[in-house]
Formats: sequence, C-alpha cells, structure tokens
Amino acid sequence: MSESLRDQLLKSGLAAKFKTDSRAQAPARPSPQKPQHSQKPNSQRPNSQRPAQGPSRPPQREPSEMDLAKAYALRDKTEREQREREQRAAEQRAREKKERRQKLAELLGGKALNDAAAEIPRHFPHANKIRRIYVTAEQLPRLNGGELAVVQLAGRYLLVTKEVGLAAQAVDPEVLVLLSDAQATDEDDVPSDLVW
Repeated sequence: MSESLRDQLLKSGLAAKFKTDSRAQAPARPSPQKPQHSQKPNSQRPNSQRPAQGPSRPPQREPSEMDLAKAYALRDKTEREQREREQRAAEQRAREKKERRQKLAELLGGKALNDAAAEIPRHFPHANKIRRIYVTAEQLPRLNGGELAVVQLAGRYLLVTKEVGLAAQAVDPEVLVLLSDAQATDEDDVPSDLVW
C-alpha cells in the first residue's frame, strides 16, 4: 500500500508533466534537428535582457530629437526677449506720458478761464462723443472766434487762451480738443454759436 511519492505522482501524470516542463524551461541549445528560425525570438530581446558585453553606455538621442530641443530652446529665448522688449517699451511710454502730464499741469496751472457762474453750454465733438463746456456770454463769441481754446487735463475740460492751448498742444497733441478757426466756413451750415 505504501507507494512512494514519486510513484504516486507518476500515476497521476504530474511527474511526467513536471519533467516535460523542466525540459522546456532549460536553456535551448542549438541542435541540428531544430530549424534556425526558432532562435530569432531570443536574438530580439530588449537591451536589458542581453548579456553584458562591456561597459553600458547611456542611450544616445536621435539627431532629430536634439534639433527639436534646440528649436524649442531658441523659440523660448526669442519669446522671452520679445516680452522683455515689449515691457521696456511700455515702461518707457508710461514714463513719457507721466512727464507730459507733469509739464501740462505746470503749463496750465492757474491759467484756466472756467467760470463757476457760467451757464451757457458750448458743445463740441471729442473722442467720438459730443461733449460740453459751460461758458459765460462774454466767453462764447471769443471761443467761437478762435481767441479761446478748450484743452483736456486729467479728465476735465479747461477753457484757456489760444496761446496756452497751442503751447499745450506742443507738449501733447491730443490735449487740445477745441480751437475754432474764425476764417473757416461751416461745412454743415450750422453756426458755431448755436446754443442747443
């Protein structure tokens, strides 16, 4: 009744299977009976499974990858330089604008002829809108005749003499918003002294 473990395994078929599996797992040796194409899968193993044949070298990058990396680096450098140039130009414009505002404030300081008691509105176009400034009865014909001008400073419209208006225009061309020409004819036949 007592059979050896090996005999029991042989009867059940496990021992035979174990023997065939152990042969399959053994390293394959080239034999004249086997065709050569059975060795190809072993020859195409990844680099990590190949036996070491010398000092391992880091994988080299393709030349196209290096060119692409250089192109990206060059593009980043160019974009950074462009942003820096734009920032310097914006800072320069801001400085110049601040200096112009200071010069205009000094030039127009105390020279505004606006009267708090003025009740006559004088309309004029500015920045694609119709604006108005209040003048007195004495100032209206002088404004329409070109003796007075309107300038804009810090969001306010100031009534000044023609000379001050032209001096302000020399500092900043956009500051002079109204200077009537007495010699010009009205193109639309609307008189400049019309009150509406």
